[in-house]
Amino acid sequence: MQDFGAAFGQAFALILSGDADLMEIIALSLRVTILAVAMACAIGLPLGALLAVGRFPGRGAATVFVNALMGLPPVVVGLGVYLLLSSAGPLGVLQLLYTPTAMVIAQTILVTPIVAALTRQVVEDLHAEYDELLRSMGARRLGVIATLLWDARYSLLTTALAGLGRALAEVGAVIIVGGNINHVTRVMTTTIALETSKGNLSLALGLGIILVGLSILVNGLVMGLRGSAARLAYA
Repeated sequence: MQDFGAAFGQAFALILSGDADLMEIIALSLRVTILAVAMACAIGLPLGALLAVGRFPGRGAATVFVNALMGLPPVVVGLGVYLLLSSAGPLGVLQLLYTPTAMVIAQTILVTPIVAALTRQVVEDLHAEYDELLRSMGARRLGVIATLLWDARYSLLTTALAGLGRALAEVGAVIIVGGNINHVTRVMTTTIALETSKGNLSLALGLGIILVGLSILVNGLVMGLRGSAARLAYA
């Protein structure tokens, strides 16, 4: 118990002192995660809206496929991206393997189905409510999608935050494509796994505390935005 107590004390000391290695790992984690979520939103928001509003052959199958991808195993994504970016793969010439860019790609693939599926549900519900009004105004398909996305912006922000929470906790894919290289691709989740296996509990606990804090912050923002959206809806 004394060892655990000392490890917790050292973990808080690392956080409060602004340890350089700790800050570097946190900064890289946030940079990779935020960029991946931004790219996932750029793809997933219009894709989800198209599945909600569009009427085309195979729409049902596409919706089922996107929903199924929400449960895509991270290690499978990591393996797929590894094969694409390895020297023998089709994108090996880009030499992106074991770089933060490869980690962004893997996380984008993981988060995009989540954003798309949640966006489809939000926009589909909104479309059912405003379909006749939009038709009477003569809105075209792209105009309908843009209008519904804007009207659902608060709900879609919670969707983006859900993707952010998913990306922050990811370890399987990023360790495969990033390699967990010190000062290059070492992020919070991979460092926690490595330092725990080495018995360096202070750094692992420090990063764990930060990660839990970020998760609480993300969930708090989600609840706050949902509350704001509900108040605006009844205003």
